[in-house]
Amino acid sequence: MRPTRPPQRRPRGSLRGSARIRLRVGFLIIAMVLSVFAGRLVQLQGIDPNSYAAMAAAEGMVQVSLQAERGDILDRNGKPLADSVDGMMVVADPLMTSDKAPELAKFLATRLDLDYFSTLKLLRTSGSRFEYIARRVPATKATDAVDAAERKGFTGIATRPDPIRDYPAGDVAANLVGFMGTDAPLAGLERTFQTQLAGHDGSSRYEVGGGNRIPLGESTIKPAVNGTDLHTTIDLDLQWYTQRVLSQTIEDSNAESGMAVVMDTRTGEILADADAPTFDANHPLEAPDDARGARSLSDAYEPGSVEKVLTLSSLINEGKVTPRTRLSVPGELDREDRPIHDWFPHGLIHLTLAGVIAKSSNIGTVLAADKFAPGQLRSYLTRFGLGQRTDIGVRGESPASCRPTASGHQVQDRIAFGQSLSVNAVQMAAAVNTIANGGVRVSPSLIEGSATTDNGVTVGTDTTTTHRVVSEKAARDMAHMMERVIDPDVGVAPAAAVPGYRVAGKTGTAQRVGTACGCYDGTFTVSFAGFAPADNPASPSTWSSRTPATAAVAVRSRARPSPRS
Repeated sequence: MRPTRPPQRRPRGSLRGSARIRLRVGFLIIAMVLSVFAGRLVQLQGIDPNSYAAMAAAEGMVQVSLQAERGDILDRNGKPLADSVDGMMVVADPLMTSDKAPELAKFLATRLDLDYFSTLKLLRTSGSRFEYIARRVPATKATDAVDAAERKGFTGIATRPDPIRDYPAGDVAANLVGFMGTDAPLAGLERTFQTQLAGHDGSSRYEVGGGNRIPLGESTIKPAVNGTDLHTTIDLDLQWYTQRVLSQTIEDSNAESGMAVVMDTRTGEILADADAPTFDANHPLEAPDDARGARSLSDAYEPGSVEKVLTLSSLINEGKVTPRTRLSVPGELDREDRPIHDWFPHGLIHLTLAGVIAKSSNIGTVLAADKFAPGQLRSYLTRFGLGQRTDIGVRGESPASCRPTASGHQVQDRIAFGQSLSVNAVQMAAAVNTIANGGVRVSPSLIEGSATTDNGVTVGTDTTTTHRVVSEKAARDMAHMMERVIDPDVGVAPAAAVPGYRVAGKTGTAQRVGTACGCYDGTFTVSFAGFAPADNPASPSTWSSRTPATAAVAVRSRARPSPRS
């Protein structure tokens, strides 16, 4: 046998060299892996940290809006014209609703009166964890719908508080107050004072898992700032009564529409501002568009003979006439473009200035107005507030028009008895109120204190201004002359008498310019302005049944009524 060769051993130095190589390769691999992680870390934290952090946070985070409580709109006694009642919003987590979106959309559309396709799109919104499905739903209706959905096995929908705007008085002052749409105010004070009433919504951001909020998860809250109440000068009870009387008047006279304004004589605060026809602010879309605005400010009309109060008081103030000035009034007065007539046929008659007002004579007024210097009448009318907005805080107000005097008598003649110029009802109420207030015009106001409109204008009783237009004596003489208008023996408006009160007033009937022809179309605006008690000029400004108040009423009619109607 050949002897067995003993195993050969590697040199110790060779073994150590191999181990070193393996270690070096291992370290190299580890270094390469670490470098990959380091590079990724640099990318996450150094190059674009915000976007990656947002992606990570959004994966399990939900952000919802915290609704601010809307301020109320109140009358002068704190009674609500608009407030908020309990309601709910229905919300969804599309990550949980997308799988059964068609079935759930059909269910919710039926229970909540929603559009199926819009609801389906919301339930499937990609990448979203929060969507509004329905807003301002009555609390019971919203809760019942969500509970029923959960019983059917649907997940990912819930309710949250979402107050509903309510108008407790229905149509009372609706044309002023306006109304809310689904997400925004659409008209009236609701829209004009949106910033003050709405406040500022807050937000809540929290972590969710499995469709539920994690109790100890990340959470941040930005509290909502509630809106501030808006206090108006309107007296709710007086507003209700004014609207009912106005509506009955329109029905009795077969007229198209009307408006009425009642002011506190001393303060200029508007106590009632009525429109007819009107609408229920809780159901605004059930009324036609032209029934939803504030006609007392947006609609301009020719005041007719009510304007004679301004013309003749200005003449008295200039010292050109007195209530006893005698005028020879013919049955027809030929002027530049057309003859002028009175509403009643007569031959040559003799009237005092007081008689001109009592009988509402156009011809007598024009003859008296001949005593004005050129441009003087227009200057007075501007000081009475005609031809300029009242800016009391109502959108869409018309400034109306106070035209400059043309050459000769052509335009001034017609302006003197209330044609060829236009006013809105609040303007006219404030102008006649100047006579009630002893010759001092006080600017009208609708908001108590002060508030800022969406146009940045500060309005309210804190911004009230006054200036003298005519002397106290001229105003007192004019008021006495206006009392004769109500006198059943000599005046044209005995129906305006109020038992137990001395009433000063003036009627007006003016032709209307039709929009189709741009000419007088055979329809008329019938108006009245007056104040009572006429014998109480020193009454305190606190509103009571004896505080002097000025009212202006205008009604659009198809037939020319008698001034005594």
